[in-house]
This record gives sequence, C-alpha cells and structure tokens, in this order.
Amino acid sequence: MAAVSDDEVIKKRLLIDGDAGNDEKRLTNFLRTFIKWCSSDETPDESHLTVQRMLATLAQSDHSIQKSAQVYKMNLLEQEKYELLNKQIKNQIEEAEKKILESKKELAEAKQIRKNRQEYDTMAKKIQEQPDRQGTTKKLEFVAEELASLEETKTKLDLKLDLRRKQFHVLISAIHELQILLEEDEELRTGSEERERSQRDDMDTT
Repeated sequence: MAAVSDDEVIKKRLLIDGDAGNDEKRLTNFLRTFIKWCSSDETPDESHLTVQRMLATLAQSDHSIQKSAQVYKMNLLEQEKYELLNKQIKNQIEEAEKKILESKKELAEAKQIRKNRQEYDTMAKKIQEQPDRQGTTKKLEFVAEELASLEETKTKLDLKLDLRRKQFHVLISAIHELQILLEEDEELRTGSEERERSQRDDMDTT
C-alpha cells in the first residue's frame, strides 16, 4: 500500500509540475492574465491577442500534462518489466544453485569412485608383483648362474692383476738399475773432467 501511495503522489506531482516544473508558474500567470483580461478595457484586437496567448498557455499546460501522464505510464511499464526481469533472474539463480549442488554431489561421487579405483589398481599391482614358486625358482637359478659368472670373471681379473703387478715390479727394478748405471756414468764423467782440469793446471804452472 505504501508503494502505491508513493506512485499516486508522483503521478499527481508530475501532472501539476510538468516536465520542468514550470506548469504551476504558467497556470499562475494564466490566472493573473485572465483576471486582468476580465477587468481590462483593451481594444478588440488587443483582447483577441490576449485570448490567443491564454489559449496557447493552456495548450502548453495540457501538452505537458499529457506528456507527464505518458511518462508515468511508461515508468509503470518499465517497472513491471524490471520486476518480471528480476523474477526471471531470481529463478535462474535458483536453478543455477540447484545445478551447482548437483554438480558438487556428482563430483564427490566421481572422486570416491576414482579413489576406489586407484586403491584397487594398487592392490592389483602388489598382487601381480608377488611371483609364483616356479618363477622364484627360475629367478634363483638365473642369479646363481650370474654369481658363478661373476666369480669366474673375478678370478680372471685377479690373475691379470697379479701378472700386471709382477710386470710392474720388473719395470721398477729395471728403472732402478738404469738409475744406478746413470749415476755411475755421471761420477766417472765428473772424475775424468776433474783429472783433465788438474793436468791443465799443472802444465800451466810449468
């Protein structure tokens, strides 16, 4: 009821004020002109001109009132349109909320299914990783063969390493003997040079 009363007040105000709020002043001026015209002693031509001005003023006021009424009706139609649009939007929001809730439930169910599937896959892999007795026996035989092959390879490498160690010892001994020979040659060469130098010194003194 309060909203209707407000609309009625707005409607009456528009009908009185017009577009720019000047109709009230226009009507006041019209009344003054009319009262003055009634008691005036104007000539017929002047009186006719005054009447035309008053009629024009009334026409302007009537046009403003009609225009204001049309604007008011248009505002009511716009208001109804917006109310309908608001209801439609509200319904769409409710539908969207329902869909969101349904989607959340579906997502939760999908996550649970995925979790169960992952647990099943993990258990299946663990079961498949457990070998049977025949497979274990074959694997042990293969490991034993690999171990024997590694032992044989290790023996060969030990023999080769021992041979290299002996060869290295012989090489070190030869280098040591060669070093001794070089030192002896160096001593002989040094002694010979000293004797020659001594002989030259003796000859020089004589």
